[in-house]
Amino acid sequence: MGDRKQQTLKRVFVNDVDAYSSRHIAEVLGKCEAEEDSDIDGEVEETPSPRGEPAFQVLGTVSSSSKDGKLPFLHLQHVSPARDELFQLLLGCDVVVYNITESSTQQVEEATWAVTVLRDEMQNFKSRKSFILISSVMTWAMTKPSDDKPQAPFSEEDFIRRRPHPSFRNHNNLEKLVLKLPRGKTSKLKGYVVAAGLQYGMGENIFHYFFKVSWLMQDPKIPIFGNGTNRIPMIHVCDLGRVIQNIIKLKPKSKYILAIDDAKNTLEDIVKTISDVLGPEKVDKLPLQDAITMKAFKPEELDCLSINLRLDASIVSDTFNFDWICRDGMVENMNSIAKEYKHTRQLLPVKICLVGPPAAGKTTVAKKLCQHYKIHHININSLIEEKITQLKEMINGADLDDISEEAAAAAEEQLEMINQSMETNQGQLAEDQFFEILREKLYSKPCRNQGFVLDGFPETSEQAKLVFSDEEPENKDSDLTSKIPWYNKIITPEHVFALNASDDFLTKRVQGLPGSLAEKMCYTQEEFVPRLARYRQLFSAEETVLDFFDHREIHPEYIEISSDDLEYTLVMKKITEIVGVPKNYGPSPEEQEEENQRREKERKQKLAAETAERKNRKLAALAEMTDHYEEWKKNLLVVKQQESELLEAKALPLRNYLMKYVMPSLSEAMLECSKIKPDDPVDFLAEHLLRNNKED
Repeated sequence: MGDRKQQTLKRVFVNDVDAYSSRHIAEVLGKCEAEEDSDIDGEVEETPSPRGEPAFQVLGTVSSSSKDGKLPFLHLQHVSPARDELFQLLLGCDVVVYNITESSTQQVEEATWAVTVLRDEMQNFKSRKSFILISSVMTWAMTKPSDDKPQAPFSEEDFIRRRPHPSFRNHNNLEKLVLKLPRGKTSKLKGYVVAAGLQYGMGENIFHYFFKVSWLMQDPKIPIFGNGTNRIPMIHVCDLGRVIQNIIKLKPKSKYILAIDDAKNTLEDIVKTISDVLGPEKVDKLPLQDAITMKAFKPEELDCLSINLRLDASIVSDTFNFDWICRDGMVENMNSIAKEYKHTRQLLPVKICLVGPPAAGKTTVAKKLCQHYKIHHININSLIEEKITQLKEMINGADLDDISEEAAAAAEEQLEMINQSMETNQGQLAEDQFFEILREKLYSKPCRNQGFVLDGFPETSEQAKLVFSDEEPENKDSDLTSKIPWYNKIITPEHVFALNASDDFLTKRVQGLPGSLAEKMCYTQEEFVPRLARYRQLFSAEETVLDFFDHREIHPEYIEISSDDLEYTLVMKKITEIVGVPKNYGPSPEEQEEENQRREKERKQKLAAETAERKNRKLAALAEMTDHYEEWKKNLLVVKQQESELLEAKALPLRNYLMKYVMPSLSEAMLECSKIKPDDPVDFLAEHLLRNNKED
C-alpha cells in the first residue's frame, strides 16, 4: 500500500530551495494536498492522487553553504550535486521547476543546461514531463507600447514583442529556448515560461531594505530612490507558488504565463505605506545613485526597482483558481505583510517592567537591558520632559513646513494644557494626563517594534489597571482564557522583575554617595527615608502591582541585590536567561566593523603580551642556565684543586722512600754502567740492582 502511494505522487524538482523565492515556492508545493484533477489541456492524469493526500514529493538542491539542515517540506535534499547526479535526479522527476528570478548567472547557466539535456533525452522518457521556467518581468522592461494603444497594459498575448532589460538578456534567451520545446501529444517534454513580478512577503527580499529601516526607526524619513512614480509588477512569493501549483495541476494550453497580482502600485506607494505601517510615516525622495552610495541596493536590484510596466495577467486571473494571499497587492495588505515580516524574521518586541525600592539600581539595570536588547528606556522622571521637548519641536517645525498646521496647533494646545496642569499641581502633572502620555509612548512605533523597559512604574495595582486595562473589548472569548482578567497585550510588559534589598543595605548605599549626586537623585536623608517607607507601604498593601501581573499569568521574578555584585552582572545574567536572546537585528555593518576592530585589537594585545611573556621566560631561563654554568665551572675548579692537593699529599711519602732507598743504588748502578758500557744497559742495570739487593 505504501509503495502504491509513493508511485501516485508527482515528483517535483525545484532548484536552489535555500534561496528566498525557491524556498517558499517549494514549501507551497510540499504542503499542497491532492485534489481531483481538472486538466484544461485535454490530457488525462495517468495516476491521480487520493484526495487529501500530499499532491507532490518535492526534491530540491541546496548550496553547500546552507545552514538550515534538512528542510521539512522536502522529500529529498541534494547539496550542490555534480552534473551527472543532477541529470539522474531530473530524469526521475515528473515536473522540473527552475527558478532564475534571483538574477544569478549560475542559475541561468544551470537551467540552460538542464532544459538542453532533457530535450535531447526526451525520446527515452517513460512518461511525459513538464519543464517550468520561473523567469522575471524584467525581460519585458524595454518593451515599447503599441502606437494605437500607448496606455494599454501588456498581456501574455504580447510576449513575442517583449524586450528585456540589458542585464536580463540571458534570461530572455533561456525563455526562448524553453518556448521552442515541441508541443502536442507526441511531445514528452512540455515547457512553460512564468514571468514573475518582483516578489514580496515572508520576510521580504528585494524590499527588505525599506522594511528594515522603517522597523528600526533610526531615520526620520524613509528614502525613495528616484521619482517613485514607476509602476512595479509584483506578486506575493506564496501566491507565485500557487501559480506553479496550478500549472502543474491544470497543464494550461498557453506556454507563456504572467504571474503578477492585480495591483498597479508605484514605488512611492509601496515605500510610503511601509513607512506608515512600520516606520516614521514620512518619506524623502533621493537620487537613484544614492541607493548605491548608501549601500542600500546593488545595481541589479536597483534596476528591478526602477522597472515601469503595466501588465495584465489574464491567465492567472481568469483561468487559475486558488485562494490568493495578496491578490490586491502589497499596499492594500501592508498590515498583514508587516506582521508576516516580523514573524518570519522573529523581530519580536521585548517588553520588561522593573520595580524595586529606591537606590536598588533599577535605572542602572534598565539601561543595561536597553543596551543589550536594543530597546527603549521609559523613565517616568524624564518622560514628561521628553514629551514637552517633542511638542516644542513640532510647534517650531511648522515654520519649516515639516509639520502640518493642524498638527502644530494640536501640539501647542497639548503643551499649554501640560503647563497649566504643572502650575496647578506644584510642578506635578495630573495623573490622567500623565497616563495619556505614557500610553502614547507605549503605543509608539519604536516601542511596538523593538520593545521597552518600564523603569519603576507602575507603583500600584490601580495605576497598572488604568494604564494596561483601559480598553476592554465588548466581545471577549468565552473560553478558559476569559477567566484571566483582561489586559492590553500590545502595551503590557511580558516580563516583570522585582529588585529587592534590605533597608540597611539601601541606607548604607545612599550614605556612600557624594552629596551632589545624592541631591540630584533625591537620595538625601530627608528625601530617601520617606521614599523608602512609602515603597514598603505600597508593596505591603492587600493588592500590589505585582499581584496585578500575577493574576494575568505574567508572573514576577524576584531578584535580591547583593553588595558583591556592584556591576549587576548576576542580575543581568538572571534576567537575560529568563527573557532570552535579543529578538531584533544584530549590529549594523558599522557597529560590526567597530566590534571586529575591537576584537582584533584585543587579540593583537593578547598575542603581544603572550609573546613578551614567552620572551621573558626564555631570557630568565637563559640567565638561570648561565648562572648555573658559572657556578658549575667554579665548583669544577675547586674539585680539581682539591684532587691535585690530595694527590700531592699522597705522593710525598713515596718520594721520600725513593730518595732514601732507591736513588743511591740506582745512582751507583748507572755510574758502573757508564764505565763498563755494556751492550744491553737495561739488563746490566737490572742485574746490578738485583745482585746488590741480595747482598744487602
